[in-house]
Amino acid sequence: MSATVAVILALAIGTYAFRLVGPVLHGRVELPARVQELLSAGAVVLLVALLATGALTEGDGFAGWARPAGVLVGGALAWRRAPFMVVVLGAAATAAGLRAAGVA
Repeated sequence: MSATVAVILALAIGTYAFRLVGPVLHGRVELPARVQELLSAGAVVLLVALLATGALTEGDGFAGWARPAGVLVGGALAWRRAPFMVVVLGAAATAAGLRAAGVA
């Protein structure tokens, strides 16, 4: 067995074990309220960081103003509880319109 296959198997077993821990320990381990708050805040911070890097960067540089504007419009539509298709189409139309107008 090559080293690559061994690493892949080790990662697969580790991933399966990590996913199995949740259902096995559910109800047996009680997290303090402060830890639960920190985990919730950490999830929000992670999602905002992913949104920022996805909206603002492309490759090694700035993605241009059309993409962040589209994300902003999509976020505003989602905040106003618009249907998912309206959010996606609104964001895409904003970005496409700005790009067609020459805003990179």
